[in-house]
Amino acid sequence: MEEKESTRQLKVAREIEKVLSEAIRAKGMAFFGGALVSVSGVKISPDLSVARVYLSIYPSDKTEAVMATIAENARALRGELGHKMGKQLRIIPELNFFIDNSLDYVEHLDELLKK
Repeated sequence: MEEKESTRQLKVAREIEKVLSEAIRAKGMAFFGGALVSVSGVKISPDLSVARVYLSIYPSDKTEAVMATIAENARALRGELGHKMGKQLRIIPELNFFIDNSLDYVEHLDELLKK
């Protein structure tokens, strides 16, 4: 059974989500090859050292290219996070990026319902 996240974890995760959303939005769609990228959620480990960042990418056929771009720029994104949150956190968490497939799932359900 998974442990419930602490209030501190939830607050830090929400702040990380906000900072990364701004950083990704500032890069613009052209940076990601015309794909729309948004941070759909962040889960952080109990010791606040690792953050799982979930990204929603539209259109989904650009997912691989966007994830490669994100991987190349992960250090810069973590650096920006450190710059914005350095006074609030002792350790800036390591960022692990994952794809949030909930949009694809919704599209798939819509297609099934139309049949």
